Amino acid sequence: MQGIDFFLGQVRITAHRDHDDLLSAGLGLEGLKGVLASFADPAHPTLQELRRRAIQASWKGIADLGPLGGYGAVYGAVPDVPGREYQAFANIPDAHSPHRVLVQVPDQFDQAHRCLVVTASSGSRGIYGAIALAGAWGLPRGCAVAYTDKGTGSGYFDYADNSGVTLDGERAKRGTAMLEFEPDAASGKGIAIKHAHSGDNPEADWGRHVLQAAQFGLAMLDRAFPEQAPFTPQNTRIIATGLSNGGGAVLQAAGLDEQYTLAGVVALEPNVHTPQHGRALYDYATEAALWLPCALMDASFDATPFARDAHGAPHAAWTARCASLHAHGLLKASTLQAQVSQAYEHLRNTGWTDQAMATAASSTALDLWRVIGAAYASAYLRRGADSMPCGYHYAAVVNGKPGVADEATRASWWADASGIPPGNGVGLFGGTDDSADPALPGTLGLRHLWTGNDVDARALQTSVQALAPRLPRRDLPMWVLHGADDGLLPTAFTSEPYVAWLHEQGRSPLYWKVSHAQHFDAFLSLPGFGDKHLPLLPYGYAALDRLWAHLFQGQQWPAELATPAGTARGAGPLQASMLGL
Repeated sequence: MQGIDFFLGQVRITAHRDHDDLLSAGLGLEGLKGVLASFADPAHPTLQELRRRAIQASWKGIADLGPLGGYGAVYGAVPDVPGREYQAFANIPDAHSPHRVLVQVPDQFDQAHRCLVVTASSGSRGIYGAIALAGAWGLPRGCAVAYTDKGTGSGYFDYADNSGVTLDGERAKRGTAMLEFEPDAASGKGIAIKHAHSGDNPEADWGRHVLQAAQFGLAMLDRAFPEQAPFTPQNTRIIATGLSNGGGAVLQAAGLDEQYTLAGVVALEPNVHTPQHGRALYDYATEAALWLPCALMDASFDATPFARDAHGAPHAAWTARCASLHAHGLLKASTLQAQVSQAYEHLRNTGWTDQAMATAASSTALDLWRVIGAAYASAYLRRGADSMPCGYHYAAVVNGKPGVADEATRASWWADASGIPPGNGVGLFGGTDDSADPALPGTLGLRHLWTGNDVDARALQTSVQALAPRLPRRDLPMWVLHGADDGLLPTAFTSEPYVAWLHEQGRSPLYWKVSHAQHFDAFLSLPGFGDKHLPLLPYGYAALDRLWAHLFQGQQWPAELATPAGTARGAGPLQASMLGL
C-alpha cells in the first residue's frame, strides 16, 4: 500500500452488506423518502443507527425525494450496493482541527475500468454530504467514492458537558478519545462548531482537502484489493465532483492539481469567487441579509413563494427593514413604496437579477443570509465560540431560549445537523434587539466587516482573498453546471465570472446554465415552489455520464455543448421530457 502520512489515528474499516449497504444503509429509495430512521434508545444510538440516519439526512438535504420530483423514476436510482467503508481523521499541515475522509468501496468494484470518484460535502454538511451526487452516480457504476467533509461537518462540541464526536459518530468527553472537533479553549460556554470555530479558515484549504481525499481513496483501494495494487492516477481515473460548497472545493482542487491527480471535474452550482471578476459569498450574503427583506416587498414578487406571509401579506419584519434602511441613511425615500423601489433598484445595480431575487425569497424568509454571515465571519476571523463577531453565539435551545441540551439531542447532532446552526436543537443567539427589526444590529455589523476598514474588517477581507481559485491545467476536462434561478449562489457572482476567467486564460470548460433550476433540489417538494423549477441533479448525472464516456470509451470531449432546454415542472409530477436531456 502506498504511504500516506496525513491521517490521524487508525483507519476504521466496516463492512456494509445484508440490508446495510453503502448507498442507502439498507433503506432503499422508499426508506430514504420516509421519516428519519429512529433510534431504539435516543440517548444512546448504535453505530449502525447513527450511520443510517446520517446517510438518510444527507439524501434528504440534497435531493428532491418528494412524490412529484421523479427521483428513481425519471432520473436517478438507489440500488443496493454492498461493500466496505474506510474512514479516518486527516490533517492539513498547520491546521488546528482534523477533517474527515471516508472511502466507500463497492464489492462489485469495476477492475476493468478502475475509477475513483472524489467529492466534498455540500454546504457545511458532514461526511456523507455529497452521497446523493457522487455516491448515487459512482457506486452503482462500480467506482469507489472518496468523501471529505473539508473541515466542516456536524461534530459539534458542547461545553456544557465537555463532549464532542468520535470517528464513529458517538459522543465522548474531551480527553477520552480523538474527537472530530475539540476547541483549543479548555473552557467556555455554549456550543462550538468546527466550520466556524476551528481557527483554520477551512474554506481556504478546501482544494487540499479534496486532493487528500483522492490520495486516501487510492491508498484504501490498495488495502481493499492488494493483489491489484498499486492504485495510482496513472492506472485509476479520478473524477472530482461536488455541488455548492463541494463544487467550489473541486474547482479549488483543480487549480492545485500539480501532480495530474484528477482526470476530470464536474462542479454543480459552485461557491467559487474569482477576484476582479465575481463577488465573494460573504459580500453578497451580507448584502442580501440587509437589503432583500425590503426589496422583496416589490409588487413583482407578490406571487413568489416565501415572499409573503401565510395570509398573502408582506412580512412585518420586512416592512420594518425598509424603515431601518431609511433611518440609517441607506434609503432616501420617506414612503414605504418608494423605499421598496429604491431597495430593489439597489440590488439590481449590484448584479442581482429578478430570477435570483425571487428564489432568494426562500433564503430570506428562512433567515439563511444572517445565519451564513455569522458562521462565515467567525471562520474568516478565526474566532472561538465565546468571541464570535457582532455578539453572536450558539447554544442549545430550551423553550426558545439558550439552555443545556439533553443527551438525546446531543446524540442526534452528528447524524442530523447541517453543520451550521440553527437546527436540531441548536440556535443562533445574539446580534438582536427588541425593536420592530430585531435582526438589524447584527446584520449591520456583519455587513460592516465587508465594507469597513477597521482591523476586523481588514482581517476578514484578507481571509476572503485566500479563497481565490488557481488556474487548472489546460488539458483537464471540466464542466460547470448552475441553475439559472439560483438565489443563494447567483450565477452572475459565481460560475459565470469563473468560466469567463478560464476562457480568458485559454481554458475550455463546458458550462451549462440550466433554465428553471435553482440551488436547493430538496426545496422542490415544498408546495408551490417545485412548480416553478427543475432539479439540477439529473444534469449533473448527465455530465458525469459524458465524462465517463470520454475517459473510458474514447468519446471525444466537446469544445462546447448547448445547454438542454428544460421546461418548468408545473403542478404535476416531473416528466423526462421536461428536462430536455
